[in-house]
Amino acid sequence: MSILLDVLIIIFFFFLFALFHSVLASRKIKVFFSEKYSGLLPYYRLLYNIVSFISFYIVYSIVPKPDIKIYDLNSPWDLVILIPQFLSLAGILWTIRYFDLMEFLGIEQILKRNRELPATIELDGNKSLHFRGPYRLCRHPLYFFIILFLVFRPTMTLFYLTAFICISIYFYIGSYFEEEKLVEDFGESYINYQKTTPRIIPFLHV
Repeated sequence: MSILLDVLIIIFFFFLFALFHSVLASRKIKVFFSEKYSGLLPYYRLLYNIVSFISFYIVYSIVPKPDIKIYDLNSPWDLVILIPQFLSLAGILWTIRYFDLMEFLGIEQILKRNRELPATIELDGNKSLHFRGPYRLCRHPLYFFIILFLVFRPTMTLFYLTAFICISIYFYIGSYFEEEKLVEDFGESYINYQKTTPRIIPFLHV
């Protein structure tokens, strides 16, 4: 019973984090922030990343961590399984090459402000659209490669498995809300992209 309770607590706190993270990322909150504190809007993305990191760390710190092993691979399989993990890490780095890391972190927005550009809602968002490289495999390749990186590991505990499932579900649900904003921004171009390219898993249109 205590193990089940631990799992439910983990799911609950991950749900709270996901909800908090999604609300802060919503366009309504950004518009509200821009109307109330327009001069601070260029700092929004950086603050969002910092708050997200801190809140995730808090959740990770307080949730129970049942150390029940699901599996523990013996040699040489504990080394073999690291090969797809290494390849997925390469995929993450490959994907990062195709978007503006400085903007993703929130630094570029601040630099734009310092260059005395007007503070607008666009300063907080990436307005470029990619159809090249990993974006030909799926619409959210970063999610795909992170999921692969997390799932391939030589030891799996109940806590890690529960957290992995929560993160994967969040990626999938979160992608719907992301794409609503992308359709608003890019219209027919993104709708056509949705029709021809899988969401997260390559070759699987779900």
